[in-house]
Amino acid sequence: MTEHHDDLSCPSLQNPVDSFLRYLRVERQLSPYTLKSYQRQLAELIALLVDIGLTDWTKLDAAGVRMLVTRSKRSGLESASLALRLSALRSFLDWMIGQGQITANPAKGISTPRKGRHLPKNMDVDEVNHLLDIDLNDPLAVRDRTMLELMYGAGLRLSELVGLDCRQVNLESGEIRVVGKGSKERKLPIGRMAVTWLNRWLPMREFYAPDDDALFVSKHGNRISARNVEKRFAEWGVKQGVNSHVHPHKLRHSFATHMLESSGDLRAVQELLGHANLSTTQIYTHLDFQHLSSVYDAAHPRAKRGKS
Repeated sequence: MTEHHDDLSCPSLQNPVDSFLRYLRVERQLSPYTLKSYQRQLAELIALLVDIGLTDWTKLDAAGVRMLVTRSKRSGLESASLALRLSALRSFLDWMIGQGQITANPAKGISTPRKGRHLPKNMDVDEVNHLLDIDLNDPLAVRDRTMLELMYGAGLRLSELVGLDCRQVNLESGEIRVVGKGSKERKLPIGRMAVTWLNRWLPMREFYAPDDDALFVSKHGNRISARNVEKRFAEWGVKQGVNSHVHPHKLRHSFATHMLESSGDLRAVQELLGHANLSTTQIYTHLDFQHLSSVYDAAHPRAKRGKS
C-alpha cells in the first residue's frame, strides 16, 4: 500500500500521517481495508486543515477540531462517517503523543456526534382519514378507533396513550392531561372527533374494567400494553388498505407534520408534542393553553367543524 500522495501539497501535515500509516501497517498489522479507511479520513482532514490555513499538527487545538467537525457536517458527512473521522483523528493524535510530537490530544474532549434518528415517513391527510374510517359497533374496534383518533388528534407518544387514566380526560372541554417524559404534565386539546369516539368507548369500557382506572383496556380488562397497541394499529392499516405500515409514532409524526403545514407555528407544535428541548427559544417562551388551543382548532384536520 502506498501511503504517500503524489499531489502532496503540505508536507508538514502529510509526513506525520505517512509515518502513522506505516506504523499501522508494519507494527499493528492492520488489514488493507482498515488502512485505506484511515488514509481516506486523514487525507480529508488534511484538506480541511489546509483550507482553514493550519499547516502544522502541533498547532491544532480543541477549537480547531470543532471547526473540522463543523466543516465536515456542512459538507454533508453522515453522523456515522463523522464519528469514524473523529476516531481516526484521535488515534493519529494519540500516536503523535507517543512520538513526543505533541503533549495532549485536542480531539479527546470533542464528543462524537450522536447518530441522527430517522423520522418515520408521515401519512398524508387522505391516508389518515382512510385509516380512521372505522365505523363498527364491536367494542374492541370502537376502542381501537378511539386510540387512533387520540394518537393522531393529540400527537401523543405511545407511552402517554397507554398510560392514560379516565380522570385525565375532560370531555366537556375537549382536553386531556398527559404525563410525558420526565414526568412532565401537559394539557392538550383533542378535537371533536376524538371526543365523539371517547363518548362511544367509555360506556363499553365499563363492561371490561369497571374497577380499573385505565382509559384503554384489553379484552381481559387489564390496561392495554404498548405492544398490543402496535399490533392492533398495524392490523388496522392492513384492513383499511393503507399502503404504509401503520405505527403509533407514524401517527404522532403525521400530527406534527400536518399541524406545521397548516399553522406554520413551530413553537406551538413543539409545545403540543411535549418536546421541551427542541429549540433554545422554546425554553424561554411560554405559550398559554388558549393560544395552543386556538392554533390547534384552526389547523388540525380533525378539529375543524363540519367534517366527520
